[in-house]
Amino acid sequence: MTLTHPPRLIHTYTLPTPGAGPYALTTGPDGAIWCTLVHAGRIARLTPDGRTDEFPLDSPDCGPTLITAGPDGALWFTRNRDHRIGRITPDGEARSHPVPGSAPGPYGITTGPDGAVWFTTLQTATVTRLTPAGELTEHALPEGSFPSFVTTAPDGALWCTLNQGNALARITVTGETTLHPLPTPGAAPVGLAAAPDGTLWFAEIGTGRIGRLTPEGITEHPLPDPGCRPHAVAVVPDGSCWYTAWATGRIGRVAPDGTVTEHPLPTPGCEPHGLAFAPDGTLYVAQESGEITRWDVT
Repeated sequence: MTLTHPPRLIHTYTLPTPGAGPYALTTGPDGAIWCTLVHAGRIARLTPDGRTDEFPLDSPDCGPTLITAGPDGALWFTRNRDHRIGRITPDGEARSHPVPGSAPGPYGITTGPDGAVWFTTLQTATVTRLTPAGELTEHALPEGSFPSFVTTAPDGALWCTLNQGNALARITVTGETTLHPLPTPGAAPVGLAAAPDGTLWFAEIGTGRIGRLTPEGITEHPLPDPGCRPHAVAVVPDGSCWYTAWATGRIGRVAPDGTVTEHPLPTPGCEPHGLAFAPDGTLYVAQESGEITRWDVT
């Protein structure tokens, strides 16, 4: 995907529930975009023609956070406030699984290469395997490391950001862990995504940089405002990385050659968090202030 013009706004989705708090996005098996509504305890479904459906969960205070397309045709998501893993089908049928421990704080979630769902826990510092049948296997990470986003990479392993460990962690499906420390102290990595060529892109919320891990090592790309608080990242086939800067209300792109461009979102103070590319190549951005915007970025 080569950028030929500044991002063009296609549509703004205003959610039916005021103050719902759109947070994270993913593409569902139905081709729609699915979004967690962290403040309302709901999941939203967005279609390209502008339709929005909201599905209430069994607790309005459960705090749905990150979301992924699961291995079984459903969407799976973390419930950070009531410490459960949720599952919702494309027609809106939802259930959940408890997470072991005292207030573990599940956060990141992805589908693993082994057909299971994997998730991180912020407070108890684990990455956990969850089968569709509900079987759990925990793998410990360094205490106090605050594992955040997790993704499956082309190398067949799980990778996660250690927000307070200032590192990336690689975890095999059998639980073997390797740490990759970041060169800049206080980087506090959060968002993480894998490119098809195996490159890992991540957001350094603490230092206002976007990082890239390749076999040659880690490169950090400073953003125009070091206090912009980059949060989530998404990669496209041309090798570039898009990110949200929630403190400055902007989205940005780091090209394969390291060139950074940023673009303001329409509403000041909108607090963009998650972003995801739809099957048609358009970019959706979740703005915690209450809207989801859809962009042409080709």
